[in-house]
Amino acid sequence: MLTCLEKSVQLTCAGISRRQCLKLGALGLGGLTLPDLLRARAAAGQPASRKSVIMICQFGGPSHLDTYDPKPDAPADIRGEFKSIQTRVPELRICDLMPKQVAIADKFTILKKLQMTGQDHYLPSEIMTGYLFNHISGKGVLRPAFGSVVSRTRGSGNLPAYVSLRGGEHEDPQYLGNAHEPFVPKGMGLQNLALSKEVSLERFGVRRELLKTFDTLRRDVEVRGQLEGMDAFTAQAFDLVTSGQARDAFDLAKEPEPVRQKYGKATQYLMARRLAEAGVPVITLDADSGGWDTHTDNFSKLRTMLPRVDHGLSTLITDLFERGLERDVLVVMWGEFGRSPKVSSDAGRDHWPEANYALFSGGGMPMGQVIGATDARGGRPTSRPYGPQNVLATIYRFLGVDPSMTFPDHSGRPVHLLDDREPIQELS
Repeated sequence: MLTCLEKSVQLTCAGISRRQCLKLGALGLGGLTLPDLLRARAAAGQPASRKSVIMICQFGGPSHLDTYDPKPDAPADIRGEFKSIQTRVPELRICDLMPKQVAIADKFTILKKLQMTGQDHYLPSEIMTGYLFNHISGKGVLRPAFGSVVSRTRGSGNLPAYVSLRGGEHEDPQYLGNAHEPFVPKGMGLQNLALSKEVSLERFGVRRELLKTFDTLRRDVEVRGQLEGMDAFTAQAFDLVTSGQARDAFDLAKEPEPVRQKYGKATQYLMARRLAEAGVPVITLDADSGGWDTHTDNFSKLRTMLPRVDHGLSTLITDLFERGLERDVLVVMWGEFGRSPKVSSDAGRDHWPEANYALFSGGGMPMGQVIGATDARGGRPTSRPYGPQNVLATIYRFLGVDPSMTFPDHSGRPVHLLDDREPIQELS
């Protein structure tokens, strides 16, 4: 939102204050700005692609045994309280709390032989970067979030390259720079896409003319390292504000009422579909705000959470296929680890990195598969497992990003995106 220029300020020789120049150039301070986003995309020097990834994050670690890897023949203290149901994919049974996915199982693939590295949450760095880093202790390997990498390497037209519907927490660009932070569509983020009520289009046009005077100012102005100066990208940001394209992409009211009713309360899923359809390359969202850290009361918590995820995920996947977007949009859902095979005395399951799952849908990849298996207890994969870097390598390949490329870190040392750059072969 662009606010009016105050009259009672000291003016520069161009007739406007230095502070107001910063306002115009930034379209709002305190976060990633539209000019930053535009500048970052142009710096990549690559044409825009229509391919998008929607990552559904199950932070806290969902139980694989109580979702996509049930063990109906195991003892009760491993099997748990839920029953399982057969899907239309012969190799796949899922929890009976997710009935909507039964009929669309041919539209997704489950990776069961997934192992993680960390024994703790590590504030889910592994699924965002492929590496463990504990933001509390400061220990581990710092790498940029995969969405920041995509922002750095490819474009998205007139929209942000990386949108976090979950607030952007722990989705850090690290040494790629602040210009590649995720755009968070709330608060000032959304306000920056609209004109202030006090500013008419005519007055807004006058302000655009003021851009011609910016050459009289220093080009290296910075505010806390956030601003990189006033340039043509600010002018392009003016175009975005006046055209309304970016603002409309975040407006769920633009969706027909029947579609909104179909999604119901699963508004993050609907927003993700709108953004992917509009051409945003990376969108992240939370599968459930309740969290998946079920050390206690695992089953009572999942009785509430799983039906919500079942509805949102199945509606999203069905919608993407009905719109013919299944080749251009890849949906990935996973968490930082699975849960222990043995149920605790508190009816909970503890952290278990030895076995985890990831769900893939679309992306033009082979669907209706079950990749790998775990043993009878659900404790470990029965064949050579994949790791989180293999999942991210698959995502990078789909988006046209070479995971072997390097970027200089804070010390100037070239660092590969991933050490294990093998994608999941069954999804080729």
